[in-house]
Amino acid sequence: MLLCPVRDCHLPLARAVRTFSCPKGHSFDTARSGYVNLLQPQDRRSKQPGDTTEAVAARRRLHDLGYTAPLQQAIAEITDTGPRDVVLDAGCGDGFYLGTLAAQTGCQAHGVDISIPAIDSAARRYPGCEWIVANADRFIPYQDLTFSVILSITGRMNPAEFRRLLQPDGLVLVGLPAPDDLIELRGTGRDRVERTLADFEPNFIFTDHKRTTTIAELDASAVSDVLHSIYRPLQPREATAARVTFSLDLLLFRKRETSSI
Repeated sequence: MLLCPVRDCHLPLARAVRTFSCPKGHSFDTARSGYVNLLQPQDRRSKQPGDTTEAVAARRRLHDLGYTAPLQQAIAEITDTGPRDVVLDAGCGDGFYLGTLAAQTGCQAHGVDISIPAIDSAARRYPGCEWIVANADRFIPYQDLTFSVILSITGRMNPAEFRRLLQPDGLVLVGLPAPDDLIELRGTGRDRVERTLADFEPNFIFTDHKRTTTIAELDASAVSDVLHSIYRPLQPREATAARVTFSLDLLLFRKRETSSI
């Protein structure tokens, strides 16, 4: 299902023991932890794009302490994923949502993220899934019509690529930070739903919206992890124990038979 990421190539990649290669001779090694780095130089804006090792570790500790489990359960319920599904998580981070979903449902799971530390963490924790380093904002290196479900949880969205990759009648689940997400730390929030609906309307039919919220009592260490782990980190501050809200707007879309653009 993987395609060569080299510009003007995009031929299918054949899998060998520790490498992937295309008919033109482009070759990509599998890392020791099991992921494949298909990120091209033109697809990165810095030498080390995406989440840092420290941010990945902070987010992992929050997941392991169970603070995000209610959010993951809501994602599983709204997608109603089963063992026949082939699922892509675009911007998968450390793999928690996808890896947990795969363990619960038996689906075929594929995660893409631009951060090598994040993908390496995902590959080590969830070896039964496929993990790829690539820029999901641009070209997602999979063949057309590969997936029945695509997740985009608090990451950048690529509706055109999602449409190309989805099977007929496939689903996209978008998870947006809700206005009250981390409100105790941010101070203000904003509603992203209407703008997201407009972005997806040409290619998708909006089918469901669920806001899922959980509140946790965090000690100073966990608050510090939150401050370091979010996509756009807040200004450094002294972390103290706090009651913190985690909240997502979950938007479910179904692929249109034909695009309206």
